[in-house]
Amino acid sequence: MESIYNAEYWPFAILLTSIALVVVLVSRLKFHPFVALVLAAVYVGLVTPHLMENEGIVAALDAPMIALGVMAGKIAWVIALAAIIGTAMLESGAAEKIVTQLLKKLGEKQAALALLIAAFLLSIPVFLDTVFFLLIPLGISLALKTGKNYILYVMAIGGGAAITHSIVPPTPGPLIMAESLGISLGTVILSGIVLGIAPAMLVLILGKWINRKMVVPIRITLPKKTGDASEIPMTWALAPIVLPILMIGSGTMVQVLTGDVPGWLVFLGNKNLAMAAGAGAALYLWAKSEKVGSSELWAKVGKPLEIGGVIILITSAGGAYGAMINNSGIGEAIGIATESFPLHFIPLAWLISAVLKTAQGSGTVAMISSVAIMSALIGDGQTLGFHPVYLLMAMGFGSLFISWMNDSAFWVVARMSGMTEKEALKTWTLLLASISLLGMAQVWLLSYIFPFV
Repeated sequence: MESIYNAEYWPFAILLTSIALVVVLVSRLKFHPFVALVLAAVYVGLVTPHLMENEGIVAALDAPMIALGVMAGKIAWVIALAAIIGTAMLESGAAEKIVTQLLKKLGEKQAALALLIAAFLLSIPVFLDTVFFLLIPLGISLALKTGKNYILYVMAIGGGAAITHSIVPPTPGPLIMAESLGISLGTVILSGIVLGIAPAMLVLILGKWINRKMVVPIRITLPKKTGDASEIPMTWALAPIVLPILMIGSGTMVQVLTGDVPGWLVFLGNKNLAMAAGAGAALYLWAKSEKVGSSELWAKVGKPLEIGGVIILITSAGGAYGAMINNSGIGEAIGIATESFPLHFIPLAWLISAVLKTAQGSGTVAMISSVAIMSALIGDGQTLGFHPVYLLMAMGFGSLFISWMNDSAFWVVARMSGMTEKEALKTWTLLLASISLLGMAQVWLLSYIFPFV
């Protein structure tokens, strides 16, 4: 065993077997991702020689738990508030207000664009499947009214939501990647919104092409309508989304323009304060729309906090797994193995994330695992030659690559839209793979044109 531990390829064996362990536990044995990631982190600790030799088996067991706590401390508040914002916007009717106003302004002929913009915006604080649940009734209604474009509307909703879910915090994957790479949240949010524009345009183009090639009948009845949005002003409806983005992004913009950020703006742009402001606006709308008092409102908040708690556990477990991968020596091993030939980190980051997504189904797990590998590989990032936000975006787009039967989002889209598995593979899977490839290509190109180093 000693000779195996000392072999140069041992860190690769740790990496590959730990990834295989996650895939088997999640996909084959149906373990909860939280348990699977914690077990993978413990496994990495037990088979990392220097940790076992220097600190013993107890340290190998304790280190993942310490790393889990550290990551939870960084992201728990933000994710919990994002869950509150999402639920409050749905229940108050604020989310519906945004969609109906976009449809009203853009008109029926641009309904697909309106649904795309709505999904793109709402998926920043709201999880992808929830956005799809909210918007698909509108897509069905429009298709029934016009007698056409049903698949286009489904693609617009799903594609718009998938883009920001994968590259714009505070959704868990981009959030943990930003923390792991040490990139400010404002930089990631602004970059994600800008880099999401071209893929969003592709959603419309490809959606129209698929819509011409395929005819899918509407096989399901309309779900019940959500909250009444008639009395909510559009400005207030947008506040839970726009307020945190403005607060967090203001410091980043000032930094870019002037090179210096005053202390009060640093405080105002703190992610914890900004998300709290967004949650406060969302809760105000919720209380006003349902005319409830403080005690009843906080009783309702319990449900989204339960949902957010599960996401926090999974994300923190991913952070623990990432920390243990960093300690395994994989970064140095990859560096030694590739020093004889050029290796560009952006396609590598995309490829790792894409393979992990295809293998085990979860985009969040793919992002968490790939950022652990890339963090170990790039070290402090001083020799990258471009801003590390490009790596983050590459991994985010990679996490979209193949959405098929092992991906929960695949089943959400298929079941809620009434598509068969074959129809979903021809539409949803093709759409996300195309978004993923375009996203990687533009990130790679922009890293040369605008390296920002």
